[in-house]
Amino acid sequence: MVGYVLGRFWSILLPIVLALFVASVLWPTTAWLRNHRWPPALAASVVLLAALLVVGAAIALIIPSVIDQAPEIATRATDGLDQVQKWLSGPPVNLNADQISGAVDSLATQLQSSASSIAAGVFAGVTSAIGLLITVATALILVFFFLKDGPRFLPWLVKSVGERAGRPLSEVLMRCWAVVGSFIRTQALVSLIDAVLIGGGLLGLGVPLALPLAVLTFFGGFIPIVGAFVAGAIAVLVALVTKSLTTALIVLMIIIVVQQLEGNVLQPLLQSRTMNLHAAVVLLAVTIGSTLYGITGAFLAVPVVAVVSEIWRYLAARMDGRESDDEQPDAASNQTSSDAAGSSA
Repeated sequence: MVGYVLGRFWSILLPIVLALFVASVLWPTTAWLRNHRWPPALAASVVLLAALLVVGAAIALIIPSVIDQAPEIATRATDGLDQVQKWLSGPPVNLNADQISGAVDSLATQLQSSASSIAAGVFAGVTSAIGLLITVATALILVFFFLKDGPRFLPWLVKSVGERAGRPLSEVLMRCWAVVGSFIRTQALVSLIDAVLIGGGLLGLGVPLALPLAVLTFFGGFIPIVGAFVAGAIAVLVALVTKSLTTALIVLMIIIVVQQLEGNVLQPLLQSRTMNLHAAVVLLAVTIGSTLYGITGAFLAVPVVAVVSEIWRYLAARMDGRESDDEQPDAASNQTSSDAAGSSA
């Protein structure tokens, strides 16, 4: 039932979700400008325009080369799989060639059959270029209003539904906003660090297509666990085909070291206890999300599960008596007063 409703209204929900994600990234800068007596509309406009310029510059410098070399990446990855197949069929593994070719053919067939659904999953419900432009334009307009008028929402909510229901609801929404913002900003920073380190290693080893592979690593980082694995596998295959087995092993070691640095240092340091999700929960969420809604589902799975988990923790805490009704109004009122101060500034 929930899946049916989401499917019917996804074209409406998608720009809202995208706008919330973008606004969560841009809000700290906007809040800083508002605290320094910038008018809300001016602060939102400047931050949004600066973000568009940065994204446009990145697209102009990087994306064309990635698009031009994407077929070459696919071709070299296929050649790498052929080399792996030949190695498995020889000593010391000596696997049956028919079994290997059958498995490869089955994998290729599966990838081809699911390619269209994976591509469609990037923007489910958007079926044309015009629809895509409308979605992006709507999301950008919503980002502006979220940045400009966002602090007014909680006070309005409290007045609309009443103090008793409004303040706990405000607390839940504040926690959800913090979780989503933490996820997006942390994933962007971690993905950037991964892309710089792995891309630098590829450049140092003279591996072709280092820049497109670094870009692929950056975007793959937004899909936890699965994205990093796929991007790393492609980089190793390209190094195996274009250079040598030794170079491919070095690339593999670089990727393993970077991933260990990310998992054991960067993620705990940057996210602290904000997400508080076990790795198995993350993997299951990504798997279920990608199965139901393709790439979009894989990207949204972790923040959705984190939000649901945060709501459950809040409800469990209230049921256990750890969050009293007297404490919640203070937190909400503090946020409301700070937001009102920022708005008046």
